[in-house]
Amino acid sequence: MIIFLVIQNTETFRLLRNGDMDSIILSLKDTTFSKFFFTFIIMVIQNSFTIIPLIIIISINYALFGFFNGLMWSWFTSIIAAGIWFFGSRYFFNEWVQKKTNPETLAKMEQNGLLFVFQARIIPFVPTSLINILSGLSSITFKHFIIGTMFGNLIFFFVLSLIPAGFMEGNMEQNILLGLTLILVGFVFFYRLKKKQKRRKQVN
Repeated sequence: MIIFLVIQNTETFRLLRNGDMDSIILSLKDTTFSKFFFTFIIMVIQNSFTIIPLIIIISINYALFGFFNGLMWSWFTSIIAAGIWFFGSRYFFNEWVQKKTNPETLAKMEQNGLLFVFQARIIPFVPTSLINILSGLSSITFKHFIIGTMFGNLIFFFVLSLIPAGFMEGNMEQNILLGLTLILVGFVFFYRLKKKQKRRKQVN
């Protein structure tokens, strides 16, 4: 919370709220530490309140680190940020958040577990913060939460990374090929999860 308040009052964060991408990138290009620190903090904020559009963070990472490194950094920081808020929701804000949560929604999550998290990550209309908080409140294990987040975010982040890449680069053939491969891997993973879940239900 203290870090959030400090970052919120910095010039770079003000530029972020104003959507001034060019000025943000120029202000962060000088020092390596500021690039990694700022992009990590805004990913943590995005995973808690969803006040910063994810496409903006991914576009900044793309401009600062390039396509592959930007994608990997966005993916890595999103996993760390999701884990922070998962544990925060489970152990620190449990009572306060539970009062505002529908028990039926939690029950549905607990029935599907890993599959629910994976599906929610690749659906653009579900806020990342909501997935983190609800998962922390439910009985979903951290292992299933992280696996679902890793696979789901990798696919979704790749698709989002193609947007700034399409505007800034002319040759996109290799990126599209890699994207189709990731999406195919994601669907195979999704299919195997669904099949495994059906078997479990039949046994029970």
